[in-house]
Amino acid sequence: MDFLGLIFFFIIIVPSAIIHEYAHGWMADYLGDPTARLEWRLTLNPIAHIDMWGTILMPVLLFVVSGGSFLFAYAKPVPFNPYNLKNAKWGPALVGAAGPISNLLVAAVFGAMVQFLPMFDLGISESFLGILSIIVYANVLLAVFNMVPIPPLDGSKILFALLPETQGGYQVRAFLERYGLFFLLFFIFFAFQLISPIIWWLFRMFTGQSFLLF
Repeated sequence: MDFLGLIFFFIIIVPSAIIHEYAHGWMADYLGDPTARLEWRLTLNPIAHIDMWGTILMPVLLFVVSGGSFLFAYAKPVPFNPYNLKNAKWGPALVGAAGPISNLLVAAVFGAMVQFLPMFDLGISESFLGILSIIVYANVLLAVFNMVPIPPLDGSKILFALLPETQGGYQVRAFLERYGLFFLLFFIFFAFQLISPIIWWLFRMFTGQSFLLF
């Protein structure tokens, strides 16, 4: 992805992250917790979701530190109260899964456009298809990264639901919640490549392409 592609990536990943957070709030509200709605976060208005660090400062810092080769952003997490959910065990897992699922749905829609629009003689340029492919990549990246089972990522909520309700299970959860941030930083800087094959596999599945078109 060149410099212009990274700029488009930034423009795209911010609304993708907002959709992600909105999905969390919608699912929580559906399952009985109105916290996001009462705090005016059940909206697609970007002003309600912009986080100074995750949406603005971190992407700029990553862009500078990586020499323009990597960029990532996230929106302000939508609050929810797990004690309000109808199902105390699986409710938080469903709320957590809603964000990545929303991104995969977006990726599927725009991936289908990348695959099938060229079949029609509509005069669509390669650049336009490239922008669509970046939308797919950004949403797949958000979905896969957030499914990593490390707190505070969404995958940890699914992991916690799967843990046995035993002393050992509670100890594992307490350990991950206490040191999750350290594990997450280690993962980002030293193990991110572990999920790269999954990201590109999903990208190829949705777009039929093995590389970004932009």
